[in-house]
Amino acid sequence: MSSVLRTGILIAAMTALFGVIGLLLGGKAGMLIALVIAAGMNVFSYWNADKIVLKMYNARRIDPETATGRILRYAEMTSELAHRAGMPQPKIYIIENDQPNAFATGRNPDNAAVAATTGLLAMLSDEEIAGVMAHELAHVRNRDTLTMTVTATLAGAISMLANFALFFGGGRDRGGLIGSIAIMIFAPLAAGLVQMAISRTREYEADRIGAEICGQPLWLASALAKISNGVARIPNPTAERFPASGQMMIMNPLSGKGADNLFSTHPGTQNRIDRLVELARSMGQTPAYSEEAPQTQRGPWG
Repeated sequence: MSSVLRTGILIAAMTALFGVIGLLLGGKAGMLIALVIAAGMNVFSYWNADKIVLKMYNARRIDPETATGRILRYAEMTSELAHRAGMPQPKIYIIENDQPNAFATGRNPDNAAVAATTGLLAMLSDEEIAGVMAHELAHVRNRDTLTMTVTATLAGAISMLANFALFFGGGRDRGGLIGSIAIMIFAPLAAGLVQMAISRTREYEADRIGAEICGQPLWLASALAKISNGVARIPNPTAERFPASGQMMIMNPLSGKGADNLFSTHPGTQNRIDRLVELARSMGQTPAYSEEAPQTQRGPWG
């Protein structure tokens, strides 16, 4: 099953959940109010997400005229990868943070921004950085920010409906107080699980397309192994203050022990590496290393 189809099925499941809750509560008015409020909140976030998250992390836009060293090479690599992918030039930012991580934001490819931490630039080789930024550009090209906005709208509407349950939907014919409490607890949980599953699906797809953009899946595989180790050792205070921003990162900034389970926003690191290694083999690239810590071939940025 393709990732696009899988994402579509998950969004359809969330939509169906929204409809079922509306029926259980028995009121179209409350359902419509919740949807309008949630949609309004997420439309605002969609148009301003890049500004919000970049300010949240105190990201600094890179000026190619004044940048030097690793920061300049990072900007040049990202620009070259965007050109190679046939994409508009994104805004490129740097974040003063010791934890190795990166993310993409923006409502579409014409209004996109990518950001990497100083920890990422310090820990990774140029080839590994290229693999990471190709992954982030894949998110931009796939319009994943739009996909996640749709799911966030539905999840927000479901949560609001659940909160309204005690006030508007507690009739005896619908289970009374116990039924309303059950809706309040389990409806947002179910919506969150679907949202996390969609996020994991999009991460796998960005890994695949990012590897195709840079032409070297092993670069990203090696980067993921190092990032996983760094995330497990180095805290990210900003992500701890704003945990919802974690799903934007290439790896969950709050844990280095991610796994493909119901409560994970990111796929397990080893699973991602295994897929990238298999993709490399299908492209005729034979890794001669431990697959848990790939050693990449040197590239044009070596």
